[in-house]
Amino acid sequence: MDAIIQEFWKGRERKKPDGQCIATTLSTTVDPERLRRFVNSANAQSIKPQIQDRIRYDLSGRRCNCSKDEADGWGNIYEAFWKAASEIVVIQDGRGKSSWSTVYEAWKDVVLNVSRGFTNYNFERWALPVLEATARDLRILALKADDERNNTNTEDTPSFGDDFDLEGEKHQKLEDCARQLNRLFTLCLNDRAELERSRKWSIYYIINLLFKTYFRLNKASLSRNLIKALLAYRGDMPELTQFKVSEVVTFQYFQGVLEFLEENYVKAEDHLTEAFFMCHRDCIGNKERILTYLIPCHLLTSHSLPSDKLLAPFPKLQSLFGPLSTAIKHGNLKAFDEALQECEDEFVQRRIYLTLERGRDIALRNLLRRVFLAGGLEEGKNGGEPIRRTRVPVSEFQAAVSLVSGEAVDADEVECLLANMIYKNLMKGYIAHDRGIVVLSKAGAFPGTKV
Repeated sequence: MDAIIQEFWKGRERKKPDGQCIATTLSTTVDPERLRRFVNSANAQSIKPQIQDRIRYDLSGRRCNCSKDEADGWGNIYEAFWKAASEIVVIQDGRGKSSWSTVYEAWKDVVLNVSRGFTNYNFERWALPVLEATARDLRILALKADDERNNTNTEDTPSFGDDFDLEGEKHQKLEDCARQLNRLFTLCLNDRAELERSRKWSIYYIINLLFKTYFRLNKASLSRNLIKALLAYRGDMPELTQFKVSEVVTFQYFQGVLEFLEENYVKAEDHLTEAFFMCHRDCIGNKERILTYLIPCHLLTSHSLPSDKLLAPFPKLQSLFGPLSTAIKHGNLKAFDEALQECEDEFVQRRIYLTLERGRDIALRNLLRRVFLAGGLEEGKNGGEPIRRTRVPVSEFQAAVSLVSGEAVDADEVECLLANMIYKNLMKGYIAHDRGIVVLSKAGAFPGTKV
């Protein structure tokens, strides 16, 4: 017990108390041997008075520099931590009947006592890292508990058909964790203290945990409620730029993904671009996650493809987007379809399949543009300079589409494709059906391609 409580004293007795130092003592990832010594230093009957005494006085009898209320609050937290740690030690030792579900339930008491510390025991802003750390571990334990439960043999479990939500049962603890995190979100959001002392400084850390939880539960739409709540309290909130860069990057990333899923690609591009450029250069994994959604956004908003230089540090993205980019660039419809099909499972899992599927229009646009350029020039009027041919037979487009798609395509289908290109403003002109030609604009036949 002494080692952990001494760390508490070390953080609390500084001229400016160090909440981060105290947070490290309340962690499920603390050294197992240290955790075991802490658990073995007391029993269920003696833990409360021992903790209260050690919080108030150090080994030399010196009194802690905190009020009685605050000391009581910390005592309750460490008592709850001891109970949770006891369950963890049982699991580590492989004895008894403890489980991660039991640890999770015990850890909920730790989080509850931390939140009560702010509402009932006058905890100040410096203690917010403790709130954040315990909330983070709550989510980790919920995931472990659900994994443990789902991996347990359930062959003898009866089937209840439609009356039983099997999918919900898979994430039972994580669902509960979302409710606990929501309470912490409300605790921070509704704080009316001055900003210098406010719990609002943890709002983005908690909201990011909720984002991760909702996405894991496949309930990303619930994240919108959090953003609406933030907007409602905007006047009382610190500026986003005043928060930690890591929190801002995560928040912008999830906002971008939300806009992406709602097909607001311009807004998604703004959020994701900001997240990408704020992300630390060594955080390759985070940059890869951002680019997973930013690349499809660019494809639809500006019809731009990722460069080899951009993809170089990300082998996974190279394998996913490289073949697609090459197919789009060369207007190879067959190669595009094959690349999309080859990585279909990955694209679906990342929720970008339907967006990338729209890239086929860009590939077709590039193919039609090549046909247009291959038509060459024709004599200008009255002996003037040659101009590019703007009347292209539908049969030429038909031949090109049939060639790259690997199957015969009739003229009516090609005209339908051309009409869609014109409607989507990927090509300017009109179809002269009776004459079997496409009349293209002399000024910008293919917008955005300098042709």
